[in-house]
Amino acid sequence: MANVKGAPKGARTPWQVTRSVWYAMFVREALSRTMGDRMGWFWMIFEPFALVAIMVGIRSFVGGGGRLITNAPFMPWMIIGMMGFFLVREGMIRGMGAIDGNKALFAYRQVQPIDPVLVRNFLEGALRSLVFLIFIGGGLMLGLDMYPDNAIRAIVAWLSLWSLGLGLGLVTSVAATLVPEVGIVIRMISLPLLIISGVILPLNSLPHWLLEYLMLNPIPHGLETLRLGFFENYKVVQGTSMLYMWLFTFTLISLGLLMHLRFVDKLKAK
Repeated sequence: MANVKGAPKGARTPWQVTRSVWYAMFVREALSRTMGDRMGWFWMIFEPFALVAIMVGIRSFVGGGGRLITNAPFMPWMIIGMMGFFLVREGMIRGMGAIDGNKALFAYRQVQPIDPVLVRNFLEGALRSLVFLIFIGGGLMLGLDMYPDNAIRAIVAWLSLWSLGLGLGLVTSVAATLVPEVGIVIRMISLPLLIISGVILPLNSLPHWLLEYLMLNPIPHGLETLRLGFFENYKVVQGTSMLYMWLFTFTLISLGLLMHLRFVDKLKAK
């Protein structure tokens, strides 16, 4: 490979250095995430399975199954929504602890505070994608309708939710590091956010005046599109727009990048 013009012979380009940093951090995070606990893989699969089972049981008992869901079986509808929500939530929450968890690495000038946030989000998204595929395979073996009718739409919606989690993680990583109380508040609102995002109850059953406010939240737009990718005749919530979600996502990512650029010295000193 030819050397960059003006660079000393044998010197690595900034992109090569960045790739090396990301690879080393990815291996470090992956080993910590999957091998730090003997039952790491078990909990990674059992935790969402247990939450889905509990939510499905409560919803079936209280709501009588899927009578309020148009053209979509209740259990797959619930599983798909919860897996999509976990993807966003984990991107947001794990991004908050990325900087504090890698303080020692900032002694190397090649490592910037944004690096662990990006690496953690990629790793978490990859693991969540693997778990989702396991759920899809398990559901198909159990006879559930978990095969996507429009795989391209489902993949695009999944990647969109992944990107939304990245944007939230970039913003919260800076905010929670500079103001620790922010992290406490964000963790507290994660459960209400699950409820108002249409994960457990279909938002179509709510009054229109309330729905207008709830759809300001970008998460339902991604979840409804993801569900539509699995059930082509599914009636999505009125006002669902991937354009709105992507505008929101790009705004968060841009804001997060600007915050990291503006507060890089403070983040390293924390």
